[in-house]
Amino acid sequence: MGGLQRFEQRLEELISGAFARAFRSAVQPVEIAAALQRECDNNAQILSRQRRLVPNDFHVELSQTDLDRLSPYDSALADELIGQLQEHADAQSYVFPGPIRIDFEPAEDLTTGRFRIRSRAQAAVTGHASDTQVRRAKVLLEVNGTRHPLLWDEVVVGRGTDADLRINDPGVSRRHVQFRATEGPGGPRVEVTDLGSTNGMLVDGHKVDRATLDDGGQVRIGNTVLTVRVVEDTEGGGTPV
Repeated sequence: MGGLQRFEQRLEELISGAFARAFRSAVQPVEIAAALQRECDNNAQILSRQRRLVPNDFHVELSQTDLDRLSPYDSALADELIGQLQEHADAQSYVFPGPIRIDFEPAEDLTTGRFRIRSRAQAAVTGHASDTQVRRAKVLLEVNGTRHPLLWDEVVVGRGTDADLRINDPGVSRRHVQFRATEGPGGPRVEVTDLGSTNGMLVDGHKVDRATLDDGGQVRIGNTVLTVRVVEDTEGGGTPV
């Protein structure tokens, strides 16, 4: 039995006939599953002879009618689709840069029975700061939906386990860049320095070795964008620990 057949069987066991009736004249879940597989196949990047990197963040766009029919089952369907994608990845020697995420969204230009998928490889990000440090920091780095404080010290970003902020992106060196935040007369000052990385860094779209960043400044390393956020003082905040 193929992967898609097993996927259909699991759905039938999970949700019984109600699911099939809801989708009789709409987008079929097995069609979404097959499209997600193709999205991985078409966007696989070679890491080595045995490993290929594929997207892990998927947005399934549907008509509002199809989305409404899907809504009672979207969590269960997403879980099954994630399991099916993992099986496909294991069989093809694919690796995901982070956890698989599947979201369902409406698209005004799509009619009933039609859908499309947008995907990207979004690296997992690991930091060592506590929630208290994040809340009290004057300067933050936003990375792939996560927030990390820039304390009054040097913060090394890279793929290695010894990095202060670890990003699981194959285009990122083990020790790629270093951020440093200092307090100046006009407020926090943020500097970023390339640490001799293989692929370098882009600051606001320009390749440089060192730069000073303002609020909203962006640094791209590998396939990952890091955005600087300067936080206004609030009651009980503003003093890094």
